[in-house]
Amino acid sequence: MTGSRPALVVGAGGLLGGALVRHLRFSGRDVRAAVVPWRDRESAVSALRDAVLAVADDAGERGYEVAWCAGSSVTSSSAASLADERALVEAAVDALLATGALGAARVFLASSAGGVYAGSSEPPYDEATAPAPISGYGELKLATEEAFRRLAVEGGARVLIGRLSNLYGPGQDLGKSQGLVSHLVRAQLTGQPVSVYVSMDTLRDYLFVDDAAAKVADGLADLDTVAAPGAVVVKILASQRSDSIAELLGEVRRVFRSRPRLLVQASGHAAAQARDLRLRSVVWPELDARPVTPLAVGIHRTALALDALIRAGSLAR
Repeated sequence: MTGSRPALVVGAGGLLGGALVRHLRFSGRDVRAAVVPWRDRESAVSALRDAVLAVADDAGERGYEVAWCAGSSVTSSSAASLADERALVEAAVDALLATGALGAARVFLASSAGGVYAGSSEPPYDEATAPAPISGYGELKLATEEAFRRLAVEGGARVLIGRLSNLYGPGQDLGKSQGLVSHLVRAQLTGQPVSVYVSMDTLRDYLFVDDAAAKVADGLADLDTVAAPGAVVVKILASQRSDSIAELLGEVRRVFRSRPRLLVQASGHAAAQARDLRLRSVVWPELDARPVTPLAVGIHRTALALDALIRAGSLAR
């Protein structure tokens, strides 16, 4: 789209980042995927700074967008891993502030509703709910949000913090101990059982990743309408429908017409999982105007993508 703002996606190889790149390119946008050597902090920070400067130079007076969809930690990550990620984020924020190029930026940060609200009271949770993380992962997400607020307060950027519900869909990293929908789908395709560590009445809000990407793209495109330079908007990005694990299993069974194979096991990490994570959003309701993908349809699309990977030999059975 001629004249549109260029966009830089950090974490384009991940679930949300990959979907966002596809969505923006399909829309005809000028979108770049940041190439970041994550294992070396100094090199990673340098690469992020250079990528932002490059897109800022190309954008000129049009302004530009940065979507931070990166993050390797999960609820079960070690304290050392969480500390490393936090240090990298804070160093990256310092480096971006030093560029002096943030006044023309609209920035999105992918945060975690589950991590932030795991210990909160009186669900369903909305943006007015006081955050109460119960794990190091949740504390990391809140610390990352605080770091990104500095991009607005000190750098003049407009910042949208998206507290995401449970994302699922094509592109999930099945090497991580997260993404129950994708793990259930792979189990159905391969005949291998999947382990479940929480009770069947555990409630989660499942959001198909393409829906999440569309919300992020819309939010960045229209952020000027709700945020002045230097302002921060916090919004829950969710389907705003909750399903229990038992209901999720029923949807998987309906799609595959066979009962999911489960191993119900105890785990010390279950203590860091809230039973009830119902969500609703009361901020910027216009951003929720798009219809969301029904759970059964999203499961089916995830199955098609995983089956293609298995057939191509790109995913082990």
